[in-house]
Amino acid sequence: MVQQSTGPLAGLLVADFSRILAGPYATMLLADLGAQVIKVESPGGDDTRTWMPPTRDGVSTYYLGINRNKRSVALDLKKPDDVAAAQELAHRADVMIENFRPGGLARFGLDYDSVAASNNRIVYASISGFGTGAGRDFPGYDLMVQAISGLMSLTGDPDGSPYRAGISVFDVMAGLHANIGILAALRHRGETGRGQHVEVNLLSSALSGLVNHSSGYVAGGTVPFRMGNAHPSLFPYEPLPTADGELIVIAGNDGQFRKLCQVLDLPELPDDPRFGRNQDRTANREELRPLLVQRLAQRTKDEWFRDLLAAGVPCAPINTIDGGVALAEELGLDPVVAVGDVPGVRNPITFSDTPARYELPPPGLDEHGEEIRAWLKS
Repeated sequence: MVQQSTGPLAGLLVADFSRILAGPYATMLLADLGAQVIKVESPGGDDTRTWMPPTRDGVSTYYLGINRNKRSVALDLKKPDDVAAAQELAHRADVMIENFRPGGLARFGLDYDSVAASNNRIVYASISGFGTGAGRDFPGYDLMVQAISGLMSLTGDPDGSPYRAGISVFDVMAGLHANIGILAALRHRGETGRGQHVEVNLLSSALSGLVNHSSGYVAGGTVPFRMGNAHPSLFPYEPLPTADGELIVIAGNDGQFRKLCQVLDLPELPDDPRFGRNQDRTANREELRPLLVQRLAQRTKDEWFRDLLAAGVPCAPINTIDGGVALAEELGLDPVVAVGDVPGVRNPITFSDTPARYELPPPGLDEHGEEIRAWLKS
């Protein structure tokens, strides 16, 4: 059953007991890089198979977006034969990844201690919402973590309600953290011959991913607050109105601010003591903003975008996703790849010698079940 593949992770067998987003996203990235991933599903299938609209040919695009390059087997862990098949897969695997509630696989002999007893080379990754201690029974939904971590308190209009991020940002982040842990543990296994248990939880990923905001609190005692699209430590770093709409304008340092003022024909501002340094501009943003807006209002956002970029000033139109994909295509990033007849977003990592592969479209439920069960009995 083991298939030949290419890529930097070719030869690795991944038993994927995860579902929904964090785990499947992580295992798709591993599969893109050559690992053979066997997706173990319940007879009802991964929840995201039913998360629609939108759809493509009747299949949820949510599911399609995070499950390419995998093989699917449906196992009912209420049945002894299927439990035995799952245990045999874990015994043969290099990597196992799961996002059951902590301890939920122990009754099937699929927890880390049980699997490692027969396969001490296993790198076993567990993703939970809130860890294995007092939060072990909390459901691990991204929206809960956005609320609890403080992210929602930072998102939205200062005078309005808190907002969730437009994507399940901490699921994605936890999946990436899980992959970092898996790859580090595989490196350690290469040196010692021993696998280990890698644990990731969404709340810890969230607090790490809040970066300057969480650091501002734990190191500086400052609790941040919603500022709309403004940045607490930089100005300008937000959308500003032009003659026909808003344009993101950024001055990440004093040199960029001077270039911005040159293009806007406001050469006196960088030498104004209120605006000369970043901390001055941030402190006096309410005085500086109308001066910039008055000048920006004289031309369209596309005209400013062209001239500001040419001068080395970071700026950007506010696109919908179709515009983002179109710009990536224009820049030669080839963002869309077809796997079979299913288009998807290209793996973001480029290798000079071992490129990502795009061989298998997202599998139907139990599409490879007969083949996999026969292999596990051989």
